[in-house]
Amino acid sequence: MTASDHTILEYRVPYADTDQMGVVYYANYLVYFERCRNEMLRRLGHPYVQMEAQGCGLPVVEAHCDYQKPARYDDLLEIHGWVGEAKGARLQACCEVRRDGLLLAAGYTRHACVQIETQRPTRLPTEITAALRS
Repeated sequence: MTASDHTILEYRVPYADTDQMGVVYYANYLVYFERCRNEMLRRLGHPYVQMEAQGCGLPVVEAHCDYQKPARYDDLLEIHGWVGEAKGARLQACCEVRRDGLLLAAGYTRHACVQIETQRPTRLPTEITAALRS
């Protein structure tokens, strides 16, 4: 993975993201993955809102996260994202959450590209697959 083939977001943890123990609530990491995935699609020149306008959706069909170390209130996180696979109607978005270079969590979400109106699988937009090839 190089800097040119992935997206990096900075995110400061607000109090609302933490649990009673003062650490980031585990489910919020999937929200962080989503934030990064949205920016990754935007960087590829095909924002999610544009996909929806063209009738395509990317529902999550699988999500996985390995938690290594806790993040806490006011931590400045780096959320790294890249495409692990894009083939046919499938997309895998990979993410790592880091603080000062230390890996806190890593995982992925898998998506099926579907026609919003019918919820039937369809190929990923050619603009996305072309952008990933270049």
